[in-house]
Amino acid sequence: MKYRVCSLFSGSSGNATYIGNDGTHILIDAGQSGKQITEALRHLGINPGDLDCILISHEHSDHIKSAGLLSRKFDIPIYANESTWIAMEKHLEEVSSANKRIFDASKTFLVKDIAVKPYSIPHDAASPVGFCFFCGNKKVSIATDLGHTNSEILNMIKDSDMVILESNHDPGLLQSGPYPYFLKKRIMGKNGHLSNIDAGHALVDMVKCKVTHVLLAHLSKENNLPQLAYNTVKDILLKVGIKPDRDVMIDTAHRNNVGNIYYL
Repeated sequence: MKYRVCSLFSGSSGNATYIGNDGTHILIDAGQSGKQITEALRHLGINPGDLDCILISHEHSDHIKSAGLLSRKFDIPIYANESTWIAMEKHLEEVSSANKRIFDASKTFLVKDIAVKPYSIPHDAASPVGFCFFCGNKKVSIATDLGHTNSEILNMIKDSDMVILESNHDPGLLQSGPYPYFLKKRIMGKNGHLSNIDAGHALVDMVKCKVTHVLLAHLSKENNLPQLAYNTVKDILLKVGIKPDRDVMIDTAHRNNVGNIYYL
């Protein structure tokens, strides 16, 4: 059975990713309007009412904006860890008790035929997580909204057939840009966001761990460009003898529209 992965939206103005097959449909985060996410799913041929769940990585608004609305309108369960639920519940308005699901961030759980393994990430939220998805013999990992990588994260996402990896900003553009100092400091901090350079070095380690495809994601509108992110990562890989399109495939996620569909 073929699984599909698609970034619906990716960036500081809103994030949502789809993974599933003909019988299982998972939405990871719901950070755009309900209308936009509904239209994006229907663009993929998916009725929003057929979603099996919405997984929440953390409580920031660009990840939860329409989660409550979608849950109420289409009767969709929302999965998050306990600390994230406490932090976000007041922002979701009313969610039925039947659709409030709490997962343990250290344990794998099933959504029909897809196994979901959450893992802790360093970000300035209550208890943020990334996710690994095991779809038959394929593995997809999401590693966005993290300030740095470490051996625990690399161990979690090793052997992934695809990684959605944060490549948020270019350090030069960020430092010379219009953001106030406190925000620049937050973004560049250990619990902020990976830069293009950070993503490139992380990908070197990931390729050594048998990662074969990466989708650069969560690119800043003000402090990055898709081609800049791609070229920065590419140059870092080439310097250590890793050839893009041979040793690893690299794509960039779209900020405001549905991206490519990847089949596993």
